[in-house]
Amino acid sequence: MVANPKYIFMPRNVHAFLSPEMVDLSNIYQPDINICLVERNVDSTLEAFVNRLLLTKKEVSVVENLEPATFDFFKLIPHAGDLPGYRTFCRDVARLAIIFSDLFDLKRVGLRLRTMDHPMCPRFHVDSVTCRLVCTYGGVGTEWLESAYVDRSKLGKRSAGFTDEQSGLILDPNALYIMPAYAVGLLDIFPK
Repeated sequence: MVANPKYIFMPRNVHAFLSPEMVDLSNIYQPDINICLVERNVDSTLEAFVNRLLLTKKEVSVVENLEPATFDFFKLIPHAGDLPGYRTFCRDVARLAIIFSDLFDLKRVGLRLRTMDHPMCPRFHVDSVTCRLVCTYGGVGTEWLESAYVDRSKLGKRSAGFTDEQSGLILDPNALYIMPAYAVGLLDIFPK
């Protein structure tokens, strides 16, 4: 857990903002911030539910374009509805969707929940969204790299088939971070 909010300084006026407080996600609006990361204390009921869900070996694949104010989050994963902690999980997902929609004044948000046995995006890339909220429930968290350590000219197909490390996309391999499971990250896709 991060004790106090702080900047991680990186060259080229790009920073990550780390905090234990959800309210600090609003720092994503600062011109020199491209990621806000909130490490949270994990609710034991939530963690126990996720562990049980993963043990069921049943795939979770939910993709919704929803209005957080009216969506019934308790119908997210019907096959898991009887597992202890399901409602706690659904309330947590709802809370994150509401925070995201409030932060960006959105009526609708895209929500994706998936169980995975391999990286969803094995390479660093740029999305077609301005900002993405990421939370990994259990397992290995999301890798992230600050903009200051990315050669954006080498993103995607411009890497000539080389890995991110071989292509020169990652300017410093020591600058790779892994967001802990259950942490909440806002990733500013287009640097300001």
